[in-house]
Amino acid sequence: MSPKQKLSFSIEGMSCASCVGRVERGLSGLEGVTDVTVNLATESAQLTVDGAEHAATAINTLEQLGYPARIETLTLSIGSMSCASCVGRVDRALKAVPGVVEVNVNLAAETASISYAAGTVTPQVLMNTSAAAGYPATLVEAGATLDRSERKEEEALALFKNMIVAAVFALPVFVIEMGSHVIPGMHHWVNMTVGQQNSWILQFILTTIVLVGPGRSFYIKGFPALLKGAPDMNSLVAVGTGAAYASSVVATFLPGLIPDDVRAVYFEAAAVIVVLILLGRFLEARAKGRTGAAIQKLLGLQAKTARVLRGGEQTDVAIDALAIGDTIVVRPGERIAVDGEVIEGISHVDESMITGEPVPVEKAAGASVTGGTVNGSGSLQFKATRVGADTTLSQIIRMVEEAQGAKLPIQGLVDKITLWFVPAVMVTAVLTSLVWLIFGPDPALTFALVAGVSVLIIACPCAMGLATPTSIMVGTGRAAEMGVLFRKGDALQQLADVDIVALDKTGTVTEGRPELTDLVLADGFDRQTVLERIAAVESRSEHPVAEAIVRAAAINGGKQLAAEDFVSITGHGVSAFVSGQKVLVGADRLMIREGVEIESLRGQEEDLARRGRTALFAAINGQVAAVIGVSDPVKTSSREAIAALHAQGLKVAMITGDKLETAEAIAAETGIDTVIAGVLPDGKVAALNGLRKADMKIAFVGDGINDAPALAHADIGIAIGTGTDVAIESADVVLMSGDLRGVVNALEVSKRTMRNIKENLFWAFAYNTALIPVAAGVLYPALGVLLSPVLAAGAMALSSVFVLTNALRLRGIKPLMDERAAPKPQLTAPVPAAAE
Repeated sequence: MSPKQKLSFSIEGMSCASCVGRVERGLSGLEGVTDVTVNLATESAQLTVDGAEHAATAINTLEQLGYPARIETLTLSIGSMSCASCVGRVDRALKAVPGVVEVNVNLAAETASISYAAGTVTPQVLMNTSAAAGYPATLVEAGATLDRSERKEEEALALFKNMIVAAVFALPVFVIEMGSHVIPGMHHWVNMTVGQQNSWILQFILTTIVLVGPGRSFYIKGFPALLKGAPDMNSLVAVGTGAAYASSVVATFLPGLIPDDVRAVYFEAAAVIVVLILLGRFLEARAKGRTGAAIQKLLGLQAKTARVLRGGEQTDVAIDALAIGDTIVVRPGERIAVDGEVIEGISHVDESMITGEPVPVEKAAGASVTGGTVNGSGSLQFKATRVGADTTLSQIIRMVEEAQGAKLPIQGLVDKITLWFVPAVMVTAVLTSLVWLIFGPDPALTFALVAGVSVLIIACPCAMGLATPTSIMVGTGRAAEMGVLFRKGDALQQLADVDIVALDKTGTVTEGRPELTDLVLADGFDRQTVLERIAAVESRSEHPVAEAIVRAAAINGGKQLAAEDFVSITGHGVSAFVSGQKVLVGADRLMIREGVEIESLRGQEEDLARRGRTALFAAINGQVAAVIGVSDPVKTSSREAIAALHAQGLKVAMITGDKLETAEAIAAETGIDTVIAGVLPDGKVAALNGLRKADMKIAFVGDGINDAPALAHADIGIAIGTGTDVAIESADVVLMSGDLRGVVNALEVSKRTMRNIKENLFWAFAYNTALIPVAAGVLYPALGVLLSPVLAAGAMALSSVFVLTNALRLRGIKPLMDERAAPKPQLTAPVPAAAE
């Protein structure tokens, strides 16, 4: 029975005594929960629980009541994890802590991400829990980036030194005992010169040095884990080599205990197994270091210092010491330190490492700059607007790290299997030895020992534990280098299963910068008068169509009039009073709603729509005054990207607020399969539901604030990185450039990574499934084949190296559509902006 524990939850949403009463009643009625006290002033609840499962019930109840517990997240760096069984034990230990909501342990990254109810547990308790399970942990500070490559280099160097020392002492043992298999008569020569007993004593001395020196970590970790009833890879190696070593010691120093005809030593097996496993771990550490190469490249984009203007003097300041509002001077060719706004100077900045766009962008006063980009030939002064962990580059690094540490749904089954795998292997080894002792031919003891040790050594589940996380780390890292950020780990798996890609139009398929192309007047209205009035109304709006009308009026040289009582009607249009006249600008549904007769211009509106224009009406004092044509050019890469999506077997749909005729004109030009037109901003979710059939999965691509609900509702939300923060926060995948080619590349990375994971899992499971029976001796009766423990150790080491090497192949993924290459220009007519 779990001991009772008093917890304190920090609760959100309580505003009055009634809230307190509801929370108290809800918690007090739970089984295993007592002594409930809720405090409105501190927004907390104190209660006593009987165990972690009752704490989890309390957290779920708070969520259902509408007063959720405040959840915090931290990351621990976990030491001593060597296989998938270790992952399972760390996961199980941390989940048993009352208040912990979710645990994600990553073997490749050697981290644990933990979500817990604020106030119920401290980081120190979690670190102590991991250490008590046999895996020491340290806290990774928020915003800090794990320097995994440097740590792995140090680990690899230490393993390499241990391996060399072990090999030096193991080589004579191997040559003495196994040389006769290569050099005829060598065994006889050793017995005649050195003597068998002296030879065994020499092997004993050399092997002991190997085991207590370079190999001691297997025993100081493996045996305690075994005694706790939680054996891991170290336990398998410790028991296997220990059995070979112990039987050899008995044969050497207590020969009377073993019949002469079965007396033999296996010192070479114990020594060489240690060498081979150290070799495997050395190669594994080197490969793990390379899985984080993408993070290191991103870190390399960060400037170390910045030149700050203070008191009229330029001073070099460490990047960590910068503050918002600092004026920073950037000379030609220097890297921009943090995000900011230009206040002086003109230059061109290379933003390709962030956006993927190949052409440097002109920067002048008022323009924004991004930390990590490179200044061109001009000099700039800018005011810092984001520093430290808030910069775009820091957020990108954080997104990549979170994606690399994610646990995909496919990993759940692996974890369940590997948690019980090592105990099952140990039972199999014991049964194998017993079967050989009872039914095996002479020398049965020798066969039993060899088969038992081989089963223990060959069955280590390292490859199983590394199969998924290493592919995720390399795949998401390579995606980041291609300008594709997977914000949520499971998106990597789900994107590969998408059937339909639904696109927002404005800013996604089109440039998002429309221009006024037509102004068809009703009888009795003057062009200048109408343009001045609609421009006055639209100057109060932030819609791209409004900006196009205002720009056209400015170019036309009209008077700047003031608009009063401005009203924006979502999905319809805008209205205001200009010079005492009520002016309406919007779609036909706005005019119908306001009772304006538009039939006199209906034909012109339909003609504009057929010619690929967004058609809006303008009315003054209740009379239709004009129909306005606005066009928004299709991005030069859109048709090419949509064709590439078709080539991957996907259907492409477009959701827009435009009229059907206008939307179909875009679809005809770009090759889009399905059009859903006339959709109001709050109707995009319903439009997605209309597209979804049976078990089909939908990815939605958008960039605006009004796209956020659809991005969150779709199976996979893909945000154009040039869009708004709200859209990006709602998405699962972020494209750093405003280009649909990024969708094609994201799908390619997803499919290649998932294929790589399946290859790794197949290899890991097939290896164990095939070789454990061979190690146990199933081939001996028919073929006389019994696997040597030394060969078993070599095969086990190679299995992990194979999985890591296969994952590292993902670093070679090439973009199907290179966003850094300028697309071929399209000679097509402009296409409309949405009335979204």
